[in-house]
Amino acid sequence: MTAFTAELIGTMFLILLGNGVVANVVLKGTKGHDSGWIVITTGWALSVFAGVVIAAPYSGAHLNPAVTLGLAIAGKFAWDQVGLFIIAQLLGAMLGAFLVWLLYKPHLDITDNPLLQLATFSTGPAIRHPFSNLFSEILGTFVLIFVIFYFTGPEMGDEKTPIGMGSLGAIPVAFLVWAIGLSLGGTTGYAINPARDLGPRIIHTLLPMKNKCHSDWKYAWVPVIGPVLGAGLAALLYLLLKA
Repeated sequence: MTAFTAELIGTMFLILLGNGVVANVVLKGTKGHDSGWIVITTGWALSVFAGVVIAAPYSGAHLNPAVTLGLAIAGKFAWDQVGLFIIAQLLGAMLGAFLVWLLYKPHLDITDNPLLQLATFSTGPAIRHPFSNLFSEILGTFVLIFVIFYFTGPEMGDEKTPIGMGSLGAIPVAFLVWAIGLSLGGTTGYAINPARDLGPRIIHTLLPMKNKCHSDWKYAWVPVIGPVLGAGLAALLYLLLKA
């Protein structure tokens, strides 16, 4: 398996299981309906675990443009590979969202709240305030990237596992994402990953659904720009402290 394929498939599983748990909780008629935030954050943590296990040996398991950019800014990943990884992550996120739609289509059809339908694809703020929402995404992603840098010390990665979340081990990364979701995720739904939000939002725009609303493109810049800024700040602080 190539690094491109690993990022695509790993991100697909990340979104399939991550957005899948959201669908299970918020859509009508599911076995997990209304089971709450703890179920969602736990499901997302385990989805990261699954994606990392799949992709780690081949790509390092970035699964997130913010991780790819943060590693590149810190000098730990080649810039000429950044675009390729981000394309794979975006395509994987789109494919994962399509599979969630396919699986939960009967429940999407009977869910008469279009915002709950949208929630199974992309994130949205609990209180709409652009600056606060952007700060939430910056801070959540900053924590993700900065802690990743210190999981295994300055020289993380080895000859067997390419640089990325996979070089840390799937379990620590899953716990980190779980902690971010539990502690910081209640404001915006903690996208902390541009591909995780943008890819499924595109799919929501394209797919037919009963009671479907707009895809909230006015908000879509927040879960893209926020993680990029958070990753950049984490990488720059890491380099400053390392010097």
